[in-house]
Amino acid sequence: MSENNLPMLDRNYLESELLGTEIADFPAEILDYPEKVVQIGEGNFLRAFVDWMFHTMNKKGIFKGRTVVVQPIREGRISNLNQQDGLYTLYLRGIENGEEVNKKEIMTAISRGIESYNQWEEYLKLAENPDIEFVVSNTTEAGIAYNEDDKLTDNPPESYPGKLTAYLYRRYQTFNGAEDKGMVIIPVELIDRNGDNLKKIVLQLAEDWELEAGFSNWIKESNHFLNTLVDRIVTGYPFNEIEELETELGYHDQNLDTGEIFHLWVIEGDESLKEKLPFHKAGLNVKWVDDLTPYRTTKVRILNGAHTSTVPVSYLAGIDLVRDAVNDELVGEFINQAVFKDIIPTLDADEEELEDFASKIFERFKNPYIDHKWLDISLNSTSKFKTRVLPSLVQHIEEYDKVPERLSFALASLIHFYHGTELEEGKLVAYRDGEKYLIRDDREALEYFADLWSKFEAEDITLSELGEDVLANNDFWDRDLNELPGLTDSLVHNLKLIKNEGMRASIEKLIK
Repeated sequence: MSENNLPMLDRNYLESELLGTEIADFPAEILDYPEKVVQIGEGNFLRAFVDWMFHTMNKKGIFKGRTVVVQPIREGRISNLNQQDGLYTLYLRGIENGEEVNKKEIMTAISRGIESYNQWEEYLKLAENPDIEFVVSNTTEAGIAYNEDDKLTDNPPESYPGKLTAYLYRRYQTFNGAEDKGMVIIPVELIDRNGDNLKKIVLQLAEDWELEAGFSNWIKESNHFLNTLVDRIVTGYPFNEIEELETELGYHDQNLDTGEIFHLWVIEGDESLKEKLPFHKAGLNVKWVDDLTPYRTTKVRILNGAHTSTVPVSYLAGIDLVRDAVNDELVGEFINQAVFKDIIPTLDADEEELEDFASKIFERFKNPYIDHKWLDISLNSTSKFKTRVLPSLVQHIEEYDKVPERLSFALASLIHFYHGTELEEGKLVAYRDGEKYLIRDDREALEYFADLWSKFEAEDITLSELGEDVLANNDFWDRDLNELPGLTDSLVHNLKLIKNEGMRASIEKLIK
């Protein structure tokens, strides 16, 4: 029994009390499928995304394999997972086809967990199992990084690539470099060309460690390092709801996980691998493609671009949460026009697919179970604007010889959002209707805006000159944006409009 007098979820409780019920509608045999996957990372995202997918395939009798989860750092939740025999409850909640959806199910894909710092040899022994063919990882964006201090003799090497290289070398030795014993390696870390970067570091470590040339050749010829793109918001352990949810479930679950309904996994890889990992046969939104660049561009421009362009507009309009902005008559229409009139026309993809993707994004933004705060999303907005919004703005001007007014307005709103003259504990102090808020960004960006707005407040520069200065900031944009036809006039007009009319009145004039 747990501390709240509820039984703990584990295999015994699952088999005796829950199998066959709505939350565990699967046969007992899926708990004994052989181990086929090594998963580096035991965090919320992998458990609500990758492990959910393997569980879904297993339920349909397609994959018939389980996952050994490896904790890559010293602290983690492997002990909690092992206490529950790898089991946990996953809640997927949100808006789907206009309807509110709340699904819950016990996940069974994880067979056991290994702590790399305490069970290094047990981790390496996984490489000796011929049934294991796949490595999946999520070690944060910083995880795929070269560490020159890693050694093969370390127990373990510090970095994830070091741990993976040691694993692959053990496998190479065990099977004498057999071609058919190479691994399919699928990182989901959020960096561009994640598979290519990981492979490059593994080969560098093999060289550093002076391993035989045959090993490097085996890495290149017999192993598949796949580039991927993932998309699902995972909200993790629901601290604020846990008592209510466990009462509803009737058992204690220290590994309970939550996420949104939407999911997308784009994998750049050989079509033959699709049959080894037949996610599509389970009805999952997994796309095997020759080039994931268009998908990354679509996600960055539409999903991330909509977020970044709307942050200052929504917040200065008095709205704190994403869902409230989408449901707001004025701001919701601004977002809609920005996406469908300014962003989508610049994308070279099937228009129907783009519009469908955008429609799903609006459903995701409306999710009543996710309190997405604009101030949290506003972190590093200047660099985000450069990568997520500026390409659409520039391309729109170049292709249509016209300034996309919503995106120009978003940039003007961003400049007003950064209206502060003092820094406090490394953050820029600004005010909305007399209420203080703190802006987080690189110190150089914050100091730049503080200095610029101080000059304006002292009447050393006009609002027009302020806008021109921002557009000319090469550190922000790598170019002088004043050179784009019509942008300077549009930006200055919007800066003055917001200053004189306020945000909501300005939006109303813009979207009419």
